[in-house]
Amino acid sequence: MTRYSSRKRQKLSEEESKIMYVIAGLGNPDKKYEKTRHNVGFDVIDAMAQKYNVELTEKKHRAICGSGYIAGQKVLLVKPQTYMNLSGESIRAIMDFYKLDPEQELLVVYDDISLEPGRIRVRAKGSAGGHNGIKNIIAHTGTQAFARIKVGVGEKPAGWDLADYVLGHFSKEERAKVEEAFADAIQAAEMILMDDLAGAMNQFNGKK
Repeated sequence: MTRYSSRKRQKLSEEESKIMYVIAGLGNPDKKYEKTRHNVGFDVIDAMAQKYNVELTEKKHRAICGSGYIAGQKVLLVKPQTYMNLSGESIRAIMDFYKLDPEQELLVVYDDISLEPGRIRVRAKGSAGGHNGIKNIIAHTGTQAFARIKVGVGEKPAGWDLADYVLGHFSKEERAKVEEAFADAIQAAEMILMDDLAGAMNQFNGKK
């Protein structure tokens, strides 16, 4: 029994050590937040998992995770369950566990109110820009220099409370545009995994 357990632990350790890249989508875990503007990061991860047959069934490091291969890289798809504003706690724990460098091996997908629905923007680094999830990741990883894909959710209407807006749902027309952008986000992620972040920025940042 002991020998079997030892071999099992060794196998798990070997599998874990092969993770080469973490792709994290940001959102809030409760069912009431599903398909809200603030949860498009989760939605992209779900779409990516479906395309690449990755099972998001592992619960560890305060996240729901699944590992698989994308563009020849062994990746871990991650949906932090800490709630948006504490996303960095989960992501830091994952990066430390797999001994990965956030500046080289982390991609974060999240919502952006400065982009209209249907558009994405790829960045190699940058400030939080008022996004509390990104602010927390920067605080916990100690760097702003990690790749990110921003998914447009539309500008807050005048007079609206920002929290109410990002935690609200899209109109039917907006949702259709946003879901079209998921394919662009996945393609951009594939390019980043193939070490072509500059190409992803050129292809998608000016796309209407």
